[in-house]
Amino acid sequence: MARNDGEAASRAHLDLRVDRNRLLEAVAATGKPVVLLVFSGRPLFFLGLSSMFLLCWPCGSPVYRLVPRSCRTLFGENIPSGKLSMTWPRSLGQIPLYYNALSTGRPATQDEARFPNGHDEKFVSRYIDEPNSPQFSFGFGLTYSTLRYGPVELNKPELRLDWLREGLNKSSSSSPAPLLATANVTNSGSLTVTETVQLYVRLQGTSVSEPVRALKGFQRVTLAAGETKRVVFSVPAEAFALWNDQNVFTVEPCACDRLD
Repeated sequence: MARNDGEAASRAHLDLRVDRNRLLEAVAATGKPVVLLVFSGRPLFFLGLSSMFLLCWPCGSPVYRLVPRSCRTLFGENIPSGKLSMTWPRSLGQIPLYYNALSTGRPATQDEARFPNGHDEKFVSRYIDEPNSPQFSFGFGLTYSTLRYGPVELNKPELRLDWLREGLNKSSSSSPAPLLATANVTNSGSLTVTETVQLYVRLQGTSVSEPVRALKGFQRVTLAAGETKRVVFSVPAEAFALWNDQNVFTVEPCACDRLD
């Protein structure tokens, strides 16, 4: 697919151009599986017209080298390991949509495309014709295997403010991390793959609103077929710090209700 975006090339819609849309519809109508190589700098809406797509991003002049490599990936000679660096919406009406958004005043308890039964549950922050969730979230990416994550284990049941404040006041090289988060990752498939394990944190009850999800670390781990590795994150004090309502970077009493 040729690019249709770039510098000084803003678009009001994220659908494919009409001619390309018709071409894809004709190809899909043959009943054959359709695989797309997508060279784009932003999400596009075409998912109903393909069985699979490989997002290549804009690549400029080296495209002549990337296309053969992408084809080898489709045939299994290369194993994909990329993760999305942006959130991919289901429809244009969801934009702006990003993974580290703040919680709404009336967060939805369910992610449904229609109103659930019951008057009270209607008045929450949800769409009436689309799920709140994106088509593909930030950090999403498939590979030619099945990966299984074990539960997150922490070396401490709670964190004291004096530990975190001490960690903020010292350099990262001289102060031990206040928290270790570990999890087992298992490759239950038949191919060796490389997985990007991601660590997210959510803080609640702080003086300023914090994101429902914030990426605080990641590790790339290569797993042979059937192999299990234990991934350990050394979580620094900075992961629990914020800019408060006085514009001071500090830690506050809060509940860390998400660390996964």
